[in-house]
Amino acid sequence: MSIFENPLTRIREFLEIGGPVVVLLLMLSVIAVATVLFKLWEFRSLKLGTEKGLHNIVTLAVRLKRQHADRDSSRSDLEDVLAVSANAQIKTLQRGFRVLDTIAQIAPLIGLFGTVLGMITAFQALQQSGNSVDPSILAGGIWVALLTTAVGLGVAMPTGIALTYFESRVERHQLAIETAVTRILNPVAHMAFGEPREQAPKAGVWPVPADAA
Repeated sequence: MSIFENPLTRIREFLEIGGPVVVLLLMLSVIAVATVLFKLWEFRSLKLGTEKGLHNIVTLAVRLKRQHADRDSSRSDLEDVLAVSANAQIKTLQRGFRVLDTIAQIAPLIGLFGTVLGMITAFQALQQSGNSVDPSILAGGIWVALLTTAVGLGVAMPTGIALTYFESRVERHQLAIETAVTRILNPVAHMAFGEPREQAPKAGVWPVPADAA
């Protein structure tokens, strides 16, 4: 057997030991990895965390402010338009978060389910052995059962960490949008250290028009 066949053989044996539960968990891990890679590419392409990442919203805010000066429109109407645009961008950035959150939550449960099934199988084998009880039968069954829990946690933990990282980046981006828009709409409201007299809206509480909800 060549060195290149060893990993494939071990993977095959691993899947045979873990059974369908491990196969399902590995499928979830593939989905999680694909989603994480897509979000990393998306955040990089949108220049998230840089001034270029705020270009669209800032450009819209400047254009609307100029139109606001020429037309008889209220300040709240201008803020509503910017709110809808900002919320649409945030929603786009949050695509895939629910997939990662679902995998992070159900992977340990699937692993635990596999452990329960494995324990049932182990005790059934122990019962069928009758008086000639072999402790190795029970120990081997428990080892196989716990394997699914380990795989479930191994899938869930990195997925949860990645989700937390993405959520923090989106929250910082949303705060940067709100701060930039506030500075554009209130150019004289900033004193020393860039602190506005009127506090910028908190993250996640942009005013959204009723007809856009």
